[in-house]
Amino acid sequence: MLTLLSCAKTMSEKASAEVPFTTVPQFRETARDNALQLAQLTPEELAKMLGTNAKIAVENKMRYLDFVVEGKTGTAALLAYTGIVFKRLNPSDFSDGDFRYAQDHLRLTSFLYGYLRPLDEILPYRLEGGVRLPEYGGLTMFEFWRERLTDLFISDIKAAGGVLCNLASDEMRGLFDWKRVEREVEVVTPEFRVWKGGKLKTIVVYTKMMRGEMTRYILKNRIENVADLAAFQSDEGFAYAPELSSQSKPVFTV
Repeated sequence: MLTLLSCAKTMSEKASAEVPFTTVPQFRETARDNALQLAQLTPEELAKMLGTNAKIAVENKMRYLDFVVEGKTGTAALLAYTGIVFKRLNPSDFSDGDFRYAQDHLRLTSFLYGYLRPLDEILPYRLEGGVRLPEYGGLTMFEFWRERLTDLFISDIKAAGGVLCNLASDEMRGLFDWKRVEREVEVVTPEFRVWKGGKLKTIVVYTKMMRGEMTRYILKNRIENVADLAAFQSDEGFAYAPELSSQSKPVFTV
């Protein structure tokens, strides 16, 4: 089984753990080209394009310039992202075996790098899927990456057993020809819901937390079969709800 996670907006240059090795991102040169295009923009242009304030825009302009600095070293992708999902995934205590397993069974989306393995060495950046870079003829980053990533993504899923556990946000489907993915492999998308006022609701922060925790559960326990996801339980009380679930959408409630 292959698990898919979304990238996070927040990143760190300091690794929280030692990894057994690092790898080169499969689209490193494309990421460098993307960064160079962004580095040519003014902080004001970047702030508007990325939807950030001036401080974040300036910080990221400097980050883009780092992509041409000779000898600049990065961080393994799984340790570089620091959003809620990755805090709950908590790879800081992973063993070498955990990292090696993750390298074969986990993939991360990235609007700059396209598609990452956990141990791919990356530099910090910020980019959104709706951004249209000047040299790409008006294509959004979703449109730019779709043709480049779909074959590779499907190939990786098949190599990991032909089943995708999709724990990425809904928007990330736009990076791939998702209809084709669903035709060629089995896609399972866990959902996390909260009972509130007698109704089931989706609360974003809990969804992010549980995506991270389930990914950790999958990697730590070497989960290969969809049926074994039902044993997942969180400290917050999320547990499998068979009466609400289907094969492709297992539901976990609290």
